Amino acid sequence: MKVTTNLEDIIESGLSGSTIFKQQKVLSPDHIPSRLPHREEKIKELSLAFRELTTNMGSTSVRVVVSGPTGTGKTVTTKSFGEALKKRLNERGLRLEYIHANCHSQRTLYLLTMEIASHLKLPIPVRGLSSQEAFKIIHDYLVKRNIHLILTLDEFDYLINTSSYEDIYFLVRLYDELSSASRHISYIFIMRDEQNLYTLDRSIRDHILRNVIRLEPYKSNELKDILMDRVNEAFYPNVVPDETVEYISNLYGHDKGGSGNARLAIEALEVAGKIAEARNSPLVLIEHVKEANSRINVEAGEILDEIPLLDLHLLIMLKALINLHNRLKVDSVPIGKLEKEYAELCAELGEEPRRHTQIYEYVRRMKLMGILETQQSGKGMRGRTTLISLSVPITQDFEDLITKNLRMKLDNREEPV
Repeated sequence: MKVTTNLEDIIESGLSGSTIFKQQKVLSPDHIPSRLPHREEKIKELSLAFRELTTNMGSTSVRVVVSGPTGTGKTVTTKSFGEALKKRLNERGLRLEYIHANCHSQRTLYLLTMEIASHLKLPIPVRGLSSQEAFKIIHDYLVKRNIHLILTLDEFDYLINTSSYEDIYFLVRLYDELSSASRHISYIFIMRDEQNLYTLDRSIRDHILRNVIRLEPYKSNELKDILMDRVNEAFYPNVVPDETVEYISNLYGHDKGGSGNARLAIEALEVAGKIAEARNSPLVLIEHVKEANSRINVEAGEILDEIPLLDLHLLIMLKALINLHNRLKVDSVPIGKLEKEYAELCAELGEEPRRHTQIYEYVRRMKLMGILETQQSGKGMRGRTTLISLSVPITQDFEDLITKNLRMKLDNREEPV
């Protein structure tokens, strides 16, 4: 009976309301926020590119390329623009449809055509028609009902690699193939790198590259604004401290050496929240973010693989950093304090400590390897100093890994003659 009660208690605690998340769905990659910090100018660029479509519908077919690395807001920016433009024109009595198709899923013209037909609720025979014939049926449907379509082809790179030259040519140069005086389909091509277009024939490439909008990786201050919006919507008040948001922003900010990937930064925030909740923590702390990052970041596993390859004194320095973390209950320590702890640990182990300049070189090396993170001290500390922290969470497993490899290196060191 006791076991049953315990199980029931565990299940009940899991089913009961969250003390961390207020509205977790806003952290989903599919969520379209009402505000897009630091992408307002890109939406304006899209508006300028489509201005002729709105003032003289049917006179032209607009083509825009939106490019940028993963997590730079390409999808959310184009979706926000497309839906907002559709709403605005529909309110003016103009019929505009916006379809956002992912070419990773619909990676042939046939699959793409079926996706468009499904969105428009247009029945098309699945047999007996070529992809191009089916696409022409869709175009005729739009013309007869005076509907204009903005078709966004997300991850267009995939379509380039999987579709035939003829299908790509037909899609891009549609109005060279159709005898229609009115243009009813415009395109947004989303790509990670527009250089992939140079694998296409020039007759196709030049038709696409007339309007290119590039999205750069997010800087740390930009990520901070994005994360603060999500924190306010997704979490209960005061659950996520400012320093946690700052840490994630600096971890992923492109100007701080990160990827600039907002999607990963938001995922790290969500996973950190889940970890905090599982640990019954009232706050989402930096240590939760570090653990979250190690789960979602494949590089974290590579960092752990580097540990057995480190020199003895690098391991001593890591052990010193762990000792300070455990004793002071802080995530980062001044380099001077780390150097002192390292020297004391060397004395205990019978090792001659390295000089000050060598300590900085060790820090630089381990930062390049992704093991350590550094930042300049801010307010609340006398003078400016470099703060050192580990890029992975200091779990018992990590501490045991350092201790094990340190002991092996000590056992194998050469005895003095």
